[in-house]
Amino acid sequence: MNILEIFSYGFMQRGMICGVLVGALCAVLGVFLVLRRLSLIGDGLSHVTFGSVAFALVLRAQDMYVTIVAIPIVLLSSLGILKLTEKARIYGDAAIGIVSAAGIAVGMVLAGAAGGFNVDLFSYLFGNILAISSSELVIAILLFILVIGVVFFYYNELIAISFDEELAKSSGIRTTEINSILALLTALTVVLAMRVVGILLVSALLIIPAVTALQVARSFGKTMFFATLFSVISVIGGILLAFVLNLPAGGVIVLLNILFFILSLVWRKIRA
Repeated sequence: MNILEIFSYGFMQRGMICGVLVGALCAVLGVFLVLRRLSLIGDGLSHVTFGSVAFALVLRAQDMYVTIVAIPIVLLSSLGILKLTEKARIYGDAAIGIVSAAGIAVGMVLAGAAGGFNVDLFSYLFGNILAISSSELVIAILLFILVIGVVFFYYNELIAISFDEELAKSSGIRTTEINSILALLTALTVVLAMRVVGILLVSALLIIPAVTALQVARSFGKTMFFATLFSVISVIGGILLAFVLNLPAGGVIVLLNILFFILSLVWRKIRA
């Protein structure tokens, strides 16, 4: 079977398009999160996503509606992390841990109440990019346009708080508002990414391309470009390898990202 024949399948086309969109989003937001030292927020929100997916499946929601149910819950949870950090005087990692624990606990209780872990829940835990429906692809495209549009609109403010939040605040930037926007954008991306690599591996797609790009790039713009490039190549290569070798696509995508990271470390050492 040649490459052109593989791309002739509708499910492969939907998976590729959705994967590229999500990979690009994770890379772009991942750079901001890594620089802000908030990279683990993706992991915390992925656990909340598990709880929201379990809730949607208890309601017997179909695939498209699972995403719709998950979005507002994860959005509110992302704001909850920020509020815990601001109001309860809790460090960011502790706030993420609290919300993460709540999300996974609720998910486990709901899964147990619904009769245990079934095939549908496992598909969200480990990802099933080749099973993405047309309606899910439409949602992914709309959310991609929304997230990229907001990032473009607040680009300078996001850069400012990523490097020096106190200086940004003294310059008149409403840092609380920008932090909330970044958290909300991350929440939307996490919900989208759960079908690509699975809830358990979402944080990897947010962190690894950004960290890899930081090893080879010397400017913010180049870091963003390389992070997106590594992420998109990993997604495309991961889907193709998974299809040919009959392996889970999510795991292969993340392993390719790790391979790029190792190569970037080697490259940095050679260049030094």
